[in-house]
Amino acid sequence: MTEITTLSQFLSTANSQFEVYDLGRRVQHIDRPTFSEIEQLTTPYPSPIQGHAQFAVVFWDASEQHYIWFLKLPLDERGLLSPAPRTQFIRMVLEALGSDPTQPMSEAQQDRLANHPFAFKPADEKLALFNALVRKQLGKAASPQYEFAYQYLSGQLDSDRWQDVGLQGIADICARADELDHHSHIENAFDSSAIEVQIALCQQLEHLLISPELAERLLEKLYAAQNDHKLYFMRALASQPQYSKKAIQYLAQNNTLDREALITIAGRNWTALKDDQTRTLYLEVLAKQDQHFFNQIFADIVAIPAIRTELLIELRNPNRSAALSTAIGGLFKVTKA
Repeated sequence: MTEITTLSQFLSTANSQFEVYDLGRRVQHIDRPTFSEIEQLTTPYPSPIQGHAQFAVVFWDASEQHYIWFLKLPLDERGLLSPAPRTQFIRMVLEALGSDPTQPMSEAQQDRLANHPFAFKPADEKLALFNALVRKQLGKAASPQYEFAYQYLSGQLDSDRWQDVGLQGIADICARADELDHHSHIENAFDSSAIEVQIALCQQLEHLLISPELAERLLEKLYAAQNDHKLYFMRALASQPQYSKKAIQYLAQNNTLDREALITIAGRNWTALKDDQTRTLYLEVLAKQDQHFFNQIFADIVAIPAIRTELLIELRNPNRSAALSTAIGGLFKVTKA
């Protein structure tokens, strides 16, 4: 039998259907061709986080029994999967299954694979949306929490019943925003729902593509929100860089582009940093932080393929401020060391 070196190859050999979801910075579906390129080490992982790829593999066989692996694998300095850990995991799978990967997995074999060194547990907010997206993609019904969440967001229930609304139900509504009248209910909820529900909505929307109309509404909410709530609304703008830019500029003008905001932008709103003006603003504020914090954040965002080239150019920008030049100099000292 041909040596199995990738997850795609293993799952295909085992006659399994599968889907892959990124669970790093944002919960996103990874299509099969892209994942194949990632595994073949020809394409960097699209949204690395702290030097790792975090993703879920959902797979099933003819029996329609579904399994999920949550995997956290290290990346090299180019953002490519490190081959050795990936190969180690595949060997662990093959050892657990025996010599024939086409045999169905028993519960005992699944349990043996559950506690491996490459497993991780997603945050509750990400897990809720992941579950909602998988159910939708596989053509399955939403969770039992869906109906109550729908009634609440559509205004059929008093807003003070927010504690009875489940996070999974909110995730189901957001994942199915293109169905029925969900989109209008989501938008209206930012007027009628308790702030706790609004925050939960933002935690789901930050992973999804939202409309410009909803982005405009969220930006207005950000402007009016209490300081400890503003970043939730900015995170929800992640799929709309034009509105993320406005949010970043607003925070800077109001002296609230602090460390927490800088981390939030790096984690969710990084696409706004492709804009020259926004990127310069961000880096200049980042340079005013302590050197260790600057080094951590810069190393994190320069690993994102979508903005890597622009950030590397900034390292040689002759028009940067003295503060940014000093911070970059400190970064180089650590790198050389």
